[in-house]
Amino acid sequence: MAQTRNSTLGEVPFEAKELFFTRTDERGVIQEGNSVFQRVSGFTWDELKGAPHKVVRHPDMPKGVFHLYWERLKDGKNVAAYVKNRTKDGRFYWVFAVAWPIEGGYISVRMKPSSELFAQVRGIYADMLQAEKEQGLQAGRSAQMLLDRLAQHGFASYEGFMAAAIATEMEERARRIGVKLDQRQQRFLVMSRTIADIKAQTDQMTEIIKAIRTVPMNMRILASRLENAGGPISAISVNYGSMLDEMASWVRGFVDGEDSTYVRMRETIQRGQFLVCAAAMQGEMSEMFNDDTRHGENTSDLADDKTRLDGEERMFQRSAQEALKVVEMEAMRLGRSVLDMKRYVTGLSSTRMMCKIESAALTGTGDSLSGIVDQLDAGQDEIEARLAKIVELNTVIQSNTGMLRAMT
Repeated sequence: MAQTRNSTLGEVPFEAKELFFTRTDERGVIQEGNSVFQRVSGFTWDELKGAPHKVVRHPDMPKGVFHLYWERLKDGKNVAAYVKNRTKDGRFYWVFAVAWPIEGGYISVRMKPSSELFAQVRGIYADMLQAEKEQGLQAGRSAQMLLDRLAQHGFASYEGFMAAAIATEMEERARRIGVKLDQRQQRFLVMSRTIADIKAQTDQMTEIIKAIRTVPMNMRILASRLENAGGPISAISVNYGSMLDEMASWVRGFVDGEDSTYVRMRETIQRGQFLVCAAAMQGEMSEMFNDDTRHGENTSDLADDKTRLDGEERMFQRSAQEALKVVEMEAMRLGRSVLDMKRYVTGLSSTRMMCKIESAALTGTGDSLSGIVDQLDAGQDEIEARLAKIVELNTVIQSNTGMLRAMT
């Protein structure tokens, strides 16, 4: 009954420009926090300091989210998540929380979420909570449900979701408060969208290869009707089918598997994007400490935390720069890989030319073979267009990587 009554009290308002800060020990006990956290939560500082951070946990939050959240932190990893918190008087407020381990505990910086992704995640959370309550879904299984649902929304991993979420939220926040993203965030945003475009191009290439995969079969059918005269056409169809299989294998190898060029590029860009965005939050939070109303109090001086945040920002930026080295290397591999694919296309051109020669030599069935040649022409043109686009997109990534590296 209490939860129902509290849920009607409404949401606590706060400004999009405001950021929350807390530092806890390894058990999640609050050791320090800023004035925004204290004000919005509605607790006094005496009530917060020394209390477990779950003092602000809202009953609407699925246990699976915190299971994943704390598993990552305890494993020494950074984490980010949308979190609904409860205030002292029973109201609520949402944050997008970014947390990471430090010596002796954890730090979290949080902002107000407002993107379309936030709305999607709230729907997933509602389903998780229902499954936990009505089906008795345990925290670990609930966490897996979250990962599965995020995968349905196109996120291959939680790391990919975190990178997209923090970038999306910071972009929307910047728009709302009337500022521009810094150059690092902008360039990583371009690269993350570009690597997604590369995947879209390879997906289209896969569909094109599937579509023209019927061509060799049609050629064999035609060859069987020509009896002895169809021998060359039959041989051509076998060669063409073999080359299509090799091209399909190339595409699969490019986009699938942990060791593929595309996956390494995507994951490294995502890691760099998360680090750059988190570093921007750390730097902004540090600056806010200068005007924090709680700064300088004898009981909770934030000066040490400002120094710590400045150091964490520099460390995150260095890690992002290291990620750029990997992206550069993979971009060069991608360029070489596309050259391999172009060799397959050259082989298709030779086969297509042989088809044209046979079509001219035949009488009566030349029109049928000409139709097949037209299919080959259209399919090859599409494949070449997709490859040219991938080269163009790869150049965009290389350009942005070079400019980011120059910012050191």
